[in-house]
Amino acid sequence: MHTGTHTSSLAGPARRHVPRAVLVLAVSTALLSATVASATGGPASQVRIHGGRVDVPVRGGTASIDAATLRAEARTEDGQVILLSAPAAQGLGKASDPVRTADGAGWSYPEKGLRAEARADHGRLLVTLTATGGDTSVRWPVTATDPAAAAIQFPRGEGLSVPVDDPFWNSSDGALVGEEQELSSQLSMPIWGYTLRPGRAGVGYIVPTDIGTSLTFASQDGRLRATAEHGFAAGNGTGAYTVAFSLTDGSPVAPAVDYRNWLAEHGQLGSLSEKIKQNPQTAKLLGAFHAYAWGGARRPAYLDRLKELGVSRLWLGYDSDDSPMTGEDVKAAEAAGYLVGPYDSFANGQQKTDDSSPNTVWPDDVYPRFCVLGADGTPQPGFHKKGCYLSSQAFEQAEPQQHYLADRTRSLVANGADSYFLDVDAAGELFRDFDPGHPMTMDEDRANRLARMRRLTDGSYDASTRRTAPLVLGSESAGSWANKVLAFDHGSGTPVDGRLWAMESGHFDSGPQDPKDDGAWGGYTPDQAAATFFKPVRTTDFEPGHQARVAAALKAMYDPRYRVPLYETALHGSLVNVERWELPFGKLPEQKTTRALLAMLYNTPLNFVLSDKDPRDGQNLRELASLQRYFAPLHQAAGTRPLTSFRWLSDDHLVQRTVFGDGTLTVTANFGTTVHDGLPGGCVDATLRGRPGTQRLCPGDVVS
Repeated sequence: MHTGTHTSSLAGPARRHVPRAVLVLAVSTALLSATVASATGGPASQVRIHGGRVDVPVRGGTASIDAATLRAEARTEDGQVILLSAPAAQGLGKASDPVRTADGAGWSYPEKGLRAEARADHGRLLVTLTATGGDTSVRWPVTATDPAAAAIQFPRGEGLSVPVDDPFWNSSDGALVGEEQELSSQLSMPIWGYTLRPGRAGVGYIVPTDIGTSLTFASQDGRLRATAEHGFAAGNGTGAYTVAFSLTDGSPVAPAVDYRNWLAEHGQLGSLSEKIKQNPQTAKLLGAFHAYAWGGARRPAYLDRLKELGVSRLWLGYDSDDSPMTGEDVKAAEAAGYLVGPYDSFANGQQKTDDSSPNTVWPDDVYPRFCVLGADGTPQPGFHKKGCYLSSQAFEQAEPQQHYLADRTRSLVANGADSYFLDVDAAGELFRDFDPGHPMTMDEDRANRLARMRRLTDGSYDASTRRTAPLVLGSESAGSWANKVLAFDHGSGTPVDGRLWAMESGHFDSGPQDPKDDGAWGGYTPDQAAATFFKPVRTTDFEPGHQARVAAALKAMYDPRYRVPLYETALHGSLVNVERWELPFGKLPEQKTTRALLAMLYNTPLNFVLSDKDPRDGQNLRELASLQRYFAPLHQAAGTRPLTSFRWLSDDHLVQRTVFGDGTLTVTANFGTTVHDGLPGGCVDATLRGRPGTQRLCPGDVVS
């Protein structure tokens, strides 16, 4: 019986099966072996041109690309032929004959205004298309069209692996077909992949030029496929498009393993251990759950209560309102061993009104002078269509003299807070600014955001006077491009289904059958325990006409059969990844057990909201304390280690196992209802090296 899939041997040959004992060494050794393979024998000299085709040696075989159509395939070392891409999904015009270049081979599409180059890079096929004329686009590669394709993996939040013939995902219930996912914002990493039956080979795709690139899913004859599209636009800084193709061993996390290697090869992989060395306060994240505090939960008496319950570590955030944490509150939190951080945003500007958030109000005439302007000269509307999005370029130009960002930060951490949550900046919604006073491409927008986040992290944000204390920085739904500057993120742990926004807002499609909003989720009252965060919501709480859509959305997000730890495979040990903050653990009671098991399996914290005005406060705290006590030693031991193995242990994918580091931590979770190898359904077992026995958690005994 096929009992599972091991972690990819870092995009090794499709036919190679690395012994499990060796897998833990893969992350540390693959970079060296790949570099040697690429450097020896002269990769460019090994490229072969024949009959309009270009053959490129890759790790595990040879890739061949048809210059006329961009159809690409690979022949593995054992003779298997794997389709890397079907032909481009739109006309390219007549191609010139490929010619040898210094690095590989090149050709052009004069009618399309594109130049192409193919070469070998660290065992991958690397294809770059560059615009030589005006703005244009290309729909390629076209993936998972191989008849043997079994499943597609893509990093929506933490990650999904979807069988290509799954009826749910091929139907409207899955809300995937026809959906266009921006690689720079809607997916957490610029990668995807697919595996072939029987799960021993696959293909991984990396797009380092992710800005301007999207991935769209289609269903043909009941089978999913995914097509990338790139827009070449000089004004967006997207004139070049690169795709790296890798043969993998068929593990569902193989594309992420290969991407971790890519980041390391290009100096783009952060290290949580190094971040702790640079700022020892960062170590407080290890073993900590995350929570936003409201009302009296920000005060010393409540913090003492948490400590008495046994909550040993906690990241404690607070929203912008008229009662932030005081210096006394922060000292009490730090005495308990907790990190404290205010919520802030540099992205939005509004006219000051009675109900304006303090984060949207800026001095002087920052609003509206710093507004991002579209091509038609109108401001880019801000969150909830209020005010505008503010240009990162405008701030960068002004900061050396005006210090708007430094002044804001200084004021918010004057209470002694040692952490900071900066909304939006790492989420990847990038803008082109047409304002002649602060013009900006999307690529420049990203660079500006990285620069200002780095200043918060390294303590250089106070440019006007002296170097200040570095902050333990987090941001929203962090794209992988921000992994070096962040210590944590809130959001990339959630595979967000687009219907979540309708659930939260109550604005389902209006029509004769849906004449009013659905208020099941709850609004922003009462002030100290807003229902939108504190009110538990079940599928049956929604209007009958909406329940099927809600159930389908929650299945798409939390069904463990489809969940795979792509983000953790690539970035565990670089930063701490958490779910969206408006989805605290108590918000979705029907998903509590699954979410607790996923957190322990992926070695990632749960998030909570706290308020002394919450009628369920007692139970909420008991759940937090009990689950955090189990999680803390596991995360303190493995939080800085890479995830080195992920396996399905049952054919229904409901029993799963992860390994971190060189066997530092092994976790097995049973999402089913029956016992598997002694592990009851709804429970998780963890084994720590150096700690005797196995630690078991059955969340159903804790949560209600």
